[in-house]
Amino acid sequence: MAQKCPECIQKVPAYMSTYGDFITLLLCFFIAIYQPPTPVKVSEMRIMLSPFQGSRGIMPGGNTLSKQKLEDMGLTVEAMPAEVKGKVQSKEKYQVKQIFEDEVKKKKIKITEEERGIVISLIGDGYFAPGSARLTEQGRTILTKISDVLGRMDSYTRIEGYADDEMTARPQGEFYESAWELAAQRAINALRFLEEKNDVPAEKLSAATFGKTRQLTQSGTPEARALNRRIDVIILSGKNQTRSYKDSALPEGRVPQTETSVP
Repeated sequence: MAQKCPECIQKVPAYMSTYGDFITLLLCFFIAIYQPPTPVKVSEMRIMLSPFQGSRGIMPGGNTLSKQKLEDMGLTVEAMPAEVKGKVQSKEKYQVKQIFEDEVKKKKIKITEEERGIVISLIGDGYFAPGSARLTEQGRTILTKISDVLGRMDSYTRIEGYADDEMTARPQGEFYESAWELAAQRAINALRFLEEKNDVPAEKLSAATFGKTRQLTQSGTPEARALNRRIDVIILSGKNQTRSYKDSALPEGRVPQTETSVP
């Protein structure tokens, strides 16, 4: 007489199979309607699909990120790719790149997106003379275009100033004790130009100095020093500057990077 097969032990609730099918169909639905603002690169698609590789069902689960290249996505806030809230490239960055398409092609500015926000870098020798914090005509032209971008957004903006490692030049009427003061004055001059000449609200603006730290290149040539004489205009990610109707009992403007919740 054949032995009777022992009764199978149910390890998970019966509804889990139906629930798993439902979640899979829902995922397929969102993938089908997903339309990124720009074409998705193969490497970016691999990053999005990598958590699903190796899964054998709802119980074992999938992987986190593929090893090596896909795993190394940046470990610091300033080097991280934009978090991105489900987007490979934010709509705002795409719009900024369209506005500055000519300048980017001519390598007059560089546009990147990091965890802290969209970074518009004014690099090269066309914006500041050695040892000077005075904006050139080219610098004022670019900042005027940037003010148009800021006018369309409600985010806070921070201007960061940088200097090269040589302080020998002394333009007439200007004197700075160190690279800290020089870089700070470059950021402040850019900030004041945005506020006073282009009507960007002062409440949205702030300035920071990094002196001669964070050099883009260390070669020491005149061309390299010109790259290090720069400012970064950062459209900060996070909360908008103005409040919603739910915040009517609070001060009119938000304090950047300090408020995390609204009562």
